[in-house]
Amino acid sequence: MIGSFLAYDGSGIDGGLYTRVIGWADAAPHWLDRVITVWSDLGLALFAVLMLCGWWRARGAESAVMARVLASPLIVVVAYAANSVLKSLIAENRPCRQLPGSVTLESCPVAGDWSFPSNHTVIAFAAATALWFAYRRLGTAALVAAALMGASRVWVGVHYPHDVVVGALVGILVAAPLAVLAGRAAPLVDRARSGPLAGFLGAGLAV
Repeated sequence: MIGSFLAYDGSGIDGGLYTRVIGWADAAPHWLDRVITVWSDLGLALFAVLMLCGWWRARGAESAVMARVLASPLIVVVAYAANSVLKSLIAENRPCRQLPGSVTLESCPVAGDWSFPSNHTVIAFAAATALWFAYRRLGTAALVAAALMGASRVWVGVHYPHDVVVGALVGILVAAPLAVLAGRAAPLVDRARSGPLAGFLGAGLAV
């Protein structure tokens, strides 16, 4: 029954909050809306940069850290794939299509491009969670950026707040156990560090 309800209309959950947020966006200064729109569109690139930073630091770290950093892009792919299945099963209409008269900063995605959960948010939180298990400080910064990414998706009008909240949970719940398991690949990194990939993986820490 719940799945059937969400398949057509998620506005009964937090449509009022969504309408309030896009109202704030409509009344906000143009420069602020522009910054948030650009971040919403291009901000996922920051997480790729943070993964590269993690790899660079891990060249001199323990092999378990390098294993987790190397696994982070794969973890993001797994989280995205899991979320794509969830989106297709629930098939929730975008709020900008469901609620008449919605004035949004971003063009509303085409019909059939489902809303729940938010892909951007899943990707951002999966990347941030994976990095957190490698480097707490880097991961914390990434989690803040992930929260901003999720909020931006509501601000530009393409997601309900619950799409973002559940997207964050999906990203975290998929990434956390995989990041822990990735640390068990440390022996593989140890062996690779003594071979042709030594320049890429670094020497690590002496034990």
